[in-house]
This record gives sequence, structure tokens and C-alpha cells, in this order.
Amino acid sequence: MDTMTLWHLTGWEFAALAFAALLVGFSKTAVSGANTVSLAIFAAMLPARASTGVLLPVLIAGDVLAVLTYRRHAHWPTLWRLFPAVAAGVVVGTVFLTWADDEAVGTSIGAILLLMAAVTVWRRRAADRAARTASEAEREQGGRNGPDQVTSRAGRIKARSYGVLGGFTTMVANAGGPVMSMYLLSVGFRKLGFLGTSAFFFLIVNTSKVPFSVGLGLINADSLLLDAALVLFVVPGALLGKWAVGRINQRLFEQLVIAATVVGGLQLLLR
Repeated sequence: MDTMTLWHLTGWEFAALAFAALLVGFSKTAVSGANTVSLAIFAAMLPARASTGVLLPVLIAGDVLAVLTYRRHAHWPTLWRLFPAVAAGVVVGTVFLTWADDEAVGTSIGAILLLMAAVTVWRRRAADRAARTASEAEREQGGRNGPDQVTSRAGRIKARSYGVLGGFTTMVANAGGPVMSMYLLSVGFRKLGFLGTSAFFFLIVNTSKVPFSVGLGLINADSLLLDAALVLFVVPGALLGKWAVGRINQRLFEQLVIAATVVGGLQLLLR
């Protein structure tokens, strides 16, 4: 079965999806990596292809709440450099989904998440070594106003590379979060700048994916009915995240992002 309705679900399955929706809200306003756990739960409870269509409107609801919460902290120069490459990645991902079956999509989701986790750990270790030679004042400046290195040639190449990969992963598996988390952390964003920039990024990108998902049959009347029930759980998750983010220090914030990515990827590959 390539689709799923609210009426096909058992009480346990709906409870798992509701918890995943709550995690979506939490991830959008606190720890973005928690979103990968939601992705894994949706893919476990629903057919892999159908899960991407059901999850997308839930993510958009979380994106709206995140933008309302962190709209003043977005770094638009970074966003404008990412969008053209992301658009190319979305097109490639759409082509992939025209022939990929549930098994291929599910395997791709798990592999993408684990790859992103491995590269993120490597990037953070490199950043830690670099931080030993940088002053705290310089790091704080990067967090408030956005990283200067995105304007260099190497920075533009990095933005394009991550943008294409982010567009592909977000279209295929709604898994662009780890890619963008890795990019924003690697170029020096601090907590609020990270959350504000990623909030606008995913609201724009996820909204642009809707026509593609409708065209592929991933979003339909049945999936939207299920979404209407699940979106109710996004709001308390977002409020919980807003409360928690002020109590999470930068180091713990980054560790939680990475750990959540690993858990989500392993759950998909081992299911």
C-alpha cells in the first residue's frame, strides 16, 4: 500500500506519530537534530514513500512556529547563497523519487542520516581544533552577525555543495536538517543565529516542495486528513522547545543535534 489514512492506523501507531509530531515542534525551536527521530518514526509507521508526504505539512507547521519565534535572528546573506543550489538538489531528488520504491527510499533515508552524522562529527572535531586558536570575541561576533567566511570563494563553494546535498535529501527524505545543521555549525553560527537562519530556510524550502510532492502523489486528501490530526501536537512541542532552548548551552546543543541524527539513522537501517 503506497498511501495511509488516519483510519488505517492502530492506537499505538497514531500515538507514535503524535509523539513524532511533538518532536517536530521541539526540533524547530530547540534542537534541530531531533527532527531525524521524527523522520525515522514516520518511516517506520507508514510506507516509506507515503511517510515523506505525510510528514511535509507537519514540518511546515513547525517551520511557521520557528519563524515566529526566531525571525529576528536570521542571516539572509547565507540564505541567498544557499537557495540556488538547494533548488537544483530538489529537482534531482524529484527525479529520484519518480522511480524509487519504498525499499530504496527507506534505505536512502537511513544511509543519508548516518552519513550526515559521521561528517558532522568530523566537522565538529575540526572546528574544536580551530577554536583553540580563535578568540572568544571573534566567535561571538560570528554568532551575532553571521559568518564572514561565506563570502570567500571557498565559502561559496561550500555553500553550493551543501545546498545541492540539502535540496536532494530534503526532497527524498525530508532529511535536509542534518545537512543544513552541519553547514551552519561548520561556518560558525551560534545558537540563536543557527535557529533563526534554519527556520526561514526550511519554511521556504519545504513550502516550495509541496507542488512536487503533490505531483508525485505523496500529498493527497488522505494524507492531509492525517496531517490535520498530527499538527495539533506540533504546537506543544514548539512551546517546549522555546522553553528549553534558553537552558541548553552551545556545547550541549551541538551534541544533541549530532546524537539525534545518529539515533534516527540507525533506527531506519535496523528496522
